Amino acid sequence: MNRRAWLLILPFLGTLIVPLYDRSEPALWGFPFFYWYLFAWIPLASLLTFAVYRGMRK
Repeated sequence: MNRRAWLLILPFLGTLIVPLYDRSEPALWGFPFFYWYLFAWIPLASLLTFAVYRGMRK
C-alpha cells in the first residue's frame, strides 16, 4: 500500500472530530464557521483523492 493512501484519512478525521468546528465564529460571507469548514472539505477531499490516485498509478 502506498504511503500517500494515508492522506485519505484526513477528510475523515477533519469532519469526524466535531469539537474542531462546533462554533459559529469566524464567519465567512455571513456563513458560520461550521458550514464553510465542512464545505471546504469537499474540494480538499477531492484533491487528496486525486493525489492518492496519481501516486498509486505510478
